[in-house]
Amino acid sequence: MKKTLLFTVLIITAIFLSFCSSTRRVTTSAEPAKLTFENQMSTVIQANCSPCHIPSKGGNKLALDNYTNVRTNIDSILHRIQLNPGEKGFMPFRKAKLSDSTIAVFKQWKEDGMLEK
Repeated sequence: MKKTLLFTVLIITAIFLSFCSSTRRVTTSAEPAKLTFENQMSTVIQANCSPCHIPSKGGNKLALDNYTNVRTNIDSILHRIQLNPGEKGFMPFRKAKLSDSTIAVFKQWKEDGMLEK
């Protein structure tokens, strides 16, 4: 009887230990990197707001080549780039409307806290 009980305990222990692992499983949700002006926004602005808003390219409109101006005017920028061509204030002036994915970059940068670097 004692042998049967001991054998049963050993089997149960072996089954229990077979589900244990020596490696620790880390379950962290990988948060996507936040957008920054320096890494993403400046490139998007150079590609879509040039030459009008880039003084070094001859632009004479509000300079959007620096973090401070873009951060200060993000609400206006978002409003204007979401307008449809022909509506007053539409940007980019005399160009096609920005793609939804490009507009999403501006929105995401604002949601991420408008980081500079």
